[in-house]
Amino acid sequence: MPFLIVIGVIAGLSLLFVWYTRKIWFFRDPDHLGTEQDDLVLRSPVYGRVAYIRRIENGSVESEKKGERILISDITKDDWPDKEGDGWLIGIAMTALDVHYQYSPMPATVCSIRHHAHGRNLPMFDLWEYVRITWLRRGVQLFAKKYVFENERQTMWLKGKEATIALVLIADKFVSKISTFVKDGDSVPAGGKLSFIGRGSQVDVVVRGQPDLLALVQVGQAVHGPSTVIARLRR
Repeated sequence: MPFLIVIGVIAGLSLLFVWYTRKIWFFRDPDHLGTEQDDLVLRSPVYGRVAYIRRIENGSVESEKKGERILISDITKDDWPDKEGDGWLIGIAMTALDVHYQYSPMPATVCSIRHHAHGRNLPMFDLWEYVRITWLRRGVQLFAKKYVFENERQTMWLKGKEATIALVLIADKFVSKISTFVKDGDSVPAGGKLSFIGRGSQVDVVVRGQPDLLALVQVGQAVHGPSTVIARLRR
């Protein structure tokens, strides 16, 4: 009988943990109202872990894994102006334990919000990658995996004083919905709330027309939303 009681207590605590994680912890909303409004820095738009940092040259990114150059438009699903062909790509993976709101990396105006549907989303991680990034809190290399190019996404273009950037919200296999809180033409401060992604996902930061950007984070590093400066722009 005592053994059954112990099993029951463990099962009850496990269910309580799952409920708390999915219904309360998952929807936590930290306050970023005091974020400094600096036009020359980019703050992380999400909580998560840096998955990759790539230089964009002539509208494409080099993939060591595939041994070829990949068009940045394959990620944004938007045209890439030739005259602004250089820039940077920073991918940030989010897990079920991270805050799932997205924030503006800089003071900006929302230029456009485009949703790109896909018939079947692919999973972001295999089992070991999921354990490593979610529970061991370690980085994993995700660039050039098929989901980066094929999964459903929402691309949000933001124009600031010193740069134009895109936030590409890439859905995981188990994403339920993306809720957006802004519209075209809205002005948002650095750290202003933009959207919310249900379950796990990834956000790619595409910086256009800034070939000399200085990245201030490394692959595998944890980022904490607007509290983390991920890059410095040139004027």
